[in-house]
Amino acid sequence: MSSHHIVREKQEPALLVLGLDSFAHEMLGQLLEWSPTIITTSKTAGVLSANGIKIDWVISNGNEEIVQSDVKMMSIGGEHFTDAALEFLADNEYSAVNIITDKFTAEDYGHFIDKLNVVIFIGNKKIYAVSPGFSKWKPAGDMISLLSPATGLDFKGLNLIDNQTYQTTSDGFFSLHFNEPFVFISEEI
Repeated sequence: MSSHHIVREKQEPALLVLGLDSFAHEMLGQLLEWSPTIITTSKTAGVLSANGIKIDWVISNGNEEIVQSDVKMMSIGGEHFTDAALEFLADNEYSAVNIITDKFTAEDYGHFIDKLNVVIFIGNKKIYAVSPGFSKWKPAGDMISLLSPATGLDFKGLNLIDNQTYQTTSDGFFSLHFNEPFVFISEEI
């Protein structure tokens, strides 16, 4: 891609920053590369602002101080921060969002999978939903974890290490088949 490539608004995934406690600054730079729409909480806004990162929206449930000029406030009322932000993105025709957070609960994201392509980053893990028949090329020895229940699970190219953790057997594709419409998996980044 040339350096003259023009990125249209909403073409790249938005970035929802809920927590940065265990996230590598280098990886944050990669997610910011194409100037995504940035939504964050008032708690995390100060950290982003201190690092010179331009914020578009701050999710608020009160009268927090605006940390930058031209920042829009998103009042959540009784909703959770995550629900408010993801509803906003879906309603405004974003197709994808990268989320940086310090915790993951499948229930927080499951009802948005049919509306948005959701990728969650926690520490050195990348979490996303996959459909039955999912396959991906990975090098030998990579770890994959299932983070939500998968009935009728059948897998190829993986060895079960423990409860829900698998390791790729060789360089090449692994595949997952199961009965649910989707499951969340994680991989190391």
